Amino acid sequence: MNSPRPNLPNLNKLLENFPSISGQQDVNDLKEFADYYHLCYEGSNEISTKLDNLDSEFQFKYSHNPIHHMESRMKDVSSLRRKVENKGLPVNITNIKQNIFDIAGIRVVTNYLNDVYYIEKTLTQQSDVTLLRRKDYIKNPKESGYRSLHLVVSVPVFQSDGVQNTPVEVQIRTEGMDMWASLEHKLRYKTKTDPQLVAKYSPDLKSYADELATIEEHMQEVHQALS
Repeated sequence: MNSPRPNLPNLNKLLENFPSISGQQDVNDLKEFADYYHLCYEGSNEISTKLDNLDSEFQFKYSHNPIHHMESRMKDVSSLRRKVENKGLPVNITNIKQNIFDIAGIRVVTNYLNDVYYIEKTLTQQSDVTLLRRKDYIKNPKESGYRSLHLVVSVPVFQSDGVQNTPVEVQIRTEGMDMWASLEHKLRYKTKTDPQLVAKYSPDLKSYADELATIEEHMQEVHQALS
């Protein structure tokens, strides 16, 4: 399983960029934002380690890896600014802490559909992991056909000055869902995509999403029969 860690900008880089999202130059605000950003990064590392351990345990006991691969990312400061502004809020550290829960994100790609819910169950039942939010777009797909399980969890991060509970977004989906989501993102969100192509292929993608879901259900049945 491949689970690369995201690159974390150093402190000076964050301090350079923060005024561009807040319009503020207050040194305390800058330092608090940088500290919180780094805290979210460490929270992502904590969750990634837990997921690695769960995958390893399942392979050891049952000769099956539920996780095909993982990807981690940190939200860049310009995206962070837009998200706060889209909520109609002033961009400051208080509003970031209280309203933005996906500064750190992990995408978990599984081999089979049942693996999605196994990972959710075994992660969220850990005593130091708290489930904050849950949206199941697998059982309730978006109109576009998008499918994925979205979780926001809180995990304690131990630092030199104490322990702080930190939010991390975890998206869990199958290989088929991940392939589809990547193509849909390219179609809908790349700025140079011809609008005529979006209109042409969007209905096809919706149909393909439904077909993929049916195929993955059948593949799950075969896998269970052979296990």
